Amino acid sequence: MNWNFFTFSKSHPGKVRPYNEDSLLDMTSRQVWVVADGMGGHAAGDVASQMLVDKIERFIIDTPHFSVDDLRHQIELANMDIYDYAQQHLAGKTMGTTMVLLMIQDGYFHCLWVGDSRIYLLRDDIFSQKTRDHSQVMEMIEQGILSVDEAEDHPLANVITRAIGVEYGVRIDQVSGQLQHGDQFLLCSDGLTKELHDNEIKNSLYADSVNQSGLALLHSALVRGASDNITCALIKVSLPFASEGVTVSSDATVPVYPRRRTNGL
Repeated sequence: MNWNFFTFSKSHPGKVRPYNEDSLLDMTSRQVWVVADGMGGHAAGDVASQMLVDKIERFIIDTPHFSVDDLRHQIELANMDIYDYAQQHLAGKTMGTTMVLLMIQDGYFHCLWVGDSRIYLLRDDIFSQKTRDHSQVMEMIEQGILSVDEAEDHPLANVITRAIGVEYGVRIDQVSGQLQHGDQFLLCSDGLTKELHDNEIKNSLYADSVNQSGLALLHSALVRGASDNITCALIKVSLPFASEGVTVSSDATVPVYPRRRTNGL
């Protein structure tokens, strides 16, 4: 069965940070999307996130047919590359990145992730988070130490427990499911979720087009102050009998900056 894909993908440095440590990969033609957030406060987070998405992009371009397990393997290889880079060029200092990846194939979706970037799904008016944050506050919530509301402003809110590149091996979580007509997926870095509550994000997804929804999300986060880099990829799927006009890009009304490229890796 063939599916239609309507997409929006943008990355913005926000209003506080001088440069963008997020990296974004939109390969709609191959039905793979990635958002990576370089670890703030560590060395070369922007290098780590770019190394990851470049590794995945090169593999997809060079490989006519691949599976989600193949992409998992590429992430594991990227993890080793980033770790080795830090050992060789940064005297062993920690550098790393979070990652969320969405792959759609043969009527199924596959979510891979490490860290606290997120994938959401809006289906039949139900908005759910498909990923589970790898963070200290999430562990405290699950242990009953903190409530969800308390976790938002907790001093450890930015501390993640898993990232790509910080150790030679990495554990990658996965959730898969069957695709349905009208599904909307949102991949985002925590720069978006720091500024907007889940219900605010959900409401933005009801705009007339995916492009309008994506711009609304960026605009809302910027209005709130955008203390971190903001990156999002929004994907809506439909069966061939439905259509939606989509314009993604250069004429966007919100100032959008290209992702920072790192040469020589």
